[in-house]
Amino acid sequence: MTATRPEAASAAAPDTPFSTRLRERTRQGHAGAEHSGYMSALTSGELPLEGYAALAAQQHAVYAVLEEAGDAMRADPVAGLFVADELRRLGALEADLAFLLGPGWRALSAPTAATRAYCARLREVCFDWPAGFVAHHYTRYLGDLSGGQILGTLVARTYGLDEDGVRFYRFEQIPKPKSFKDRYRALLDAAPWDGQEQERVIEEVLVAYDHNTRMLASLDDVARALLRR
Repeated sequence: MTATRPEAASAAAPDTPFSTRLRERTRQGHAGAEHSGYMSALTSGELPLEGYAALAAQQHAVYAVLEEAGDAMRADPVAGLFVADELRRLGALEADLAFLLGPGWRALSAPTAATRAYCARLREVCFDWPAGFVAHHYTRYLGDLSGGQILGTLVARTYGLDEDGVRFYRFEQIPKPKSFKDRYRALLDAAPWDGQEQERVIEEVLVAYDHNTRMLASLDDVARALLRR
């Protein structure tokens, strides 16, 4: 799958830090994930908790692969620097799903076709291409520490949740997210990638955003079915 690059692709000055160019070049892709019908219904409180659990189930499928890739990449001299245990989300997602759906949550948490395609892309690029792993790692985890915090607060308030059900959004081991993100971006800037590899990373981040947008759009049918009940 090839994502479309923003028209502004360009024109950053040669000495602009890579992390800045990456953020600017992928801003449009990030924005696209925020406008699905499902997300609108979720954040407005129209969906029951079952509808919110559908999102956690898709995230579980994605993070299971991404964190498996992280374990495989720990020994890599560049990608391994990005693997931080305090970022891991799989355990939190499993706790959230057990709370939301009960002990049989695994049987009730099937990934959609779009989520399966997302996971297939992760398996394709994250286990033998270090920079590709970093592209997907960056897309998910820096998103979790940025807009994900706003979403988590909104979901918790809307559905009357405290810790249970929204543990995915709680990073107890990262008390200062901004400082963590600054260090993460410094790693991106220091990565020994030439211009061509940096372009490949930017393109892969756009691919990741496209998969995330498709995954959220695949939940629109879930939202419509629940709203008809």
